[in-house]
Amino acid sequence: MDGLMLLDNAAKTANAANAAQGQEPNTWSTVLMFGFWALIIGAMYFILIRPQRKKQKEEEAMRSSIEIGDDVTTIGGIVGRVIAVRDDDETFVLETGSDKTRIRFKKWAVSSIDTPDKQPKTEEKTEKKGLFGRKKKQEAESEG
Repeated sequence: MDGLMLLDNAAKTANAANAAQGQEPNTWSTVLMFGFWALIIGAMYFILIRPQRKKQKEEEAMRSSIEIGDDVTTIGGIVGRVIAVRDDDETFVLETGSDKTRIRFKKWAVSSIDTPDKQPKTEEKTEKKGLFGRKKKQEAESEG
């Protein structure tokens, strides 16, 4: 933030010096200042807002795909198997424990689906590459 204040103060100082000399304020310093702020706002969007929205969409898709027989974990840490799903009020019934206790939850309370076929597939080990997509020197020598 100190860098932003320094740029803003530098632009104001340059404009004030030009005004004191009877010259018009330098428009390029103003354009650069607004361009810099636009760049900062754009970077904040791509660093903070966009990944959060993507994660929310993935979670919503996961929660809407709950089916009977799925093993789920709730945000409260309760683990069990889904035995009924009601789409009209966005709830499901979870059966947990050896005494077959049944609890009704809202779909937004699901933290994860633990059913093996619903879990995301892990990537197989890929070859390691160095800078610019080339194989690392040590690995290339050991292979060849």
